[in-house]
Amino acid sequence: MSIKTKALVLTATLLLTPLHAALAARQVIDDSGTKITLPDHVNRIADAWYAHHSLLMTLGAGDKIIATVNHAQDRPWMFLIQPSLNKALSVRGVTFNSETLLTDKTDVVFASKGNGDVAAYRQAQLPTVEVQFDDFPSMKHAMLTTAAVLGTPQAEKQARLYNQYLDRQIAAIQAKTSKLTEAQKPRVLHIESLHPLKIDGSDTLIDTWIRLAGGINVASEVKGNMKEVSPEQVLAWKPDVIIIGAGAGTLDNSDYGKLFQSLKAVQQHKVWQNPSGVFPWDRYGTEAALQIQWAAQKLHPELFPDLNIVSATEDFYRRFFNYPLTASQAKRILNALPPES
Repeated sequence: MSIKTKALVLTATLLLTPLHAALAARQVIDDSGTKITLPDHVNRIADAWYAHHSLLMTLGAGDKIIATVNHAQDRPWMFLIQPSLNKALSVRGVTFNSETLLTDKTDVVFASKGNGDVAAYRQAQLPTVEVQFDDFPSMKHAMLTTAAVLGTPQAEKQARLYNQYLDRQIAAIQAKTSKLTEAQKPRVLHIESLHPLKIDGSDTLIDTWIRLAGGINVASEVKGNMKEVSPEQVLAWKPDVIIIGAGAGTLDNSDYGKLFQSLKAVQQHKVWQNPSGVFPWDRYGTEAALQIQWAAQKLHPELFPDLNIVSATEDFYRRFFNYPLTASQAKRILNALPPES
């Protein structure tokens, strides 16, 4: 090969290198089945799913969120533990402006599966990853997918550690609650909202943790989250236990305080407010691993006499949010109270 020919080959190789690099870029398949091409480094994230913030925080990437749909007044613990969110672009609803995200040099957008804005983000050439989970296996998968998007050894290690922690808690609880007879399982109603009256039915993460904790979801005939029902239906279900989502208010101060006085749950003082920390424990954040422990002990204290949920909460926050939570703070979270001002 002549010197001239070698020079032409070298020039062609240099010109083609960016193309080959682009073709070899990182890719993931998201929860909608779409193959997403990612930049080599993900440092600037727009997160359009409220609950997904907790996954990023668990993976040590909360400080990469530059655009958020959460707000400090609604999620005070989230913003206390991840103070960088106070500097992020904040929107009402779940819609970001694509041009703004491009101007802010956003590397990746996360959105819940089915979010109607995904097509617009992708049209603007913003790598957009759809994530969704409604049970523990799909939650663990979402954790691994998110870690793959981040593409760092730290994120991948943390995802494995979290999934192992969740598996251990599930196994420990199942070892005891699986032996219960149907007659030993309390009938549980989870109320997400009192005004209007909305409950959580089957095919939900809420239904999953109720059953795992040794309860029966009285609303299992209803499919899905946050379904509006009549107070008469609640009376017909006759729950032994009522768990009310954080932020929904109290039963006593609702329109149904007197109406529900005949229920066994009310008469036996088994109306409980659900804990809420970085995200409401009962819903779709990583603190679901704490929720199952809390619910199992509340429903069957005789089966879990050695579980110290305050200590478990402190340990979880240190381990997965890298935050030195105090016992006093843990108790406030367990009582669905905001941080002390």
